[in-house]
Amino acid sequence: MKPLEHPWFLFVQMDVDPSHEALFHEVYETEHIPALLEVPGVRSVRRFRRNEELRIALGGEAQTLSFPAEPGFTALYELADPKIVLGSQWAKAVEAGRWSSLVRPFTSNRRHTIHSTISWKTKS
Repeated sequence: MKPLEHPWFLFVQMDVDPSHEALFHEVYETEHIPALLEVPGVRSVRRFRRNEELRIALGGEAQTLSFPAEPGFTALYELADPKIVLGSQWAKAVEAGRWSSLVRPFTSNRRHTIHSTISWKTKS
């Protein structure tokens, strides 16, 4: 993977009411992501589901870590510039389609953070 010229990442995390999870995924994939990818400077979107536990070797021993208060879903937006999320095209895209009226009201535990890349290494 080639490092970005302007590597910024917006993390959007949330939980969704289980009774609306199917609609959440459908609208995210078919409406929300396509609308945001039309915004100039939005390079990619990846979505993740948090696992309930993490088994990991730390300090020389296997441990089980669990963070139940952390949001269950994360979207990672790759951006050319952090100011994109302040623009009118972004503002219009995040309100487009069924997201704002039929999905957002059933989300909770929302977190938005923006990160700049300080290092990027890949296997050769």
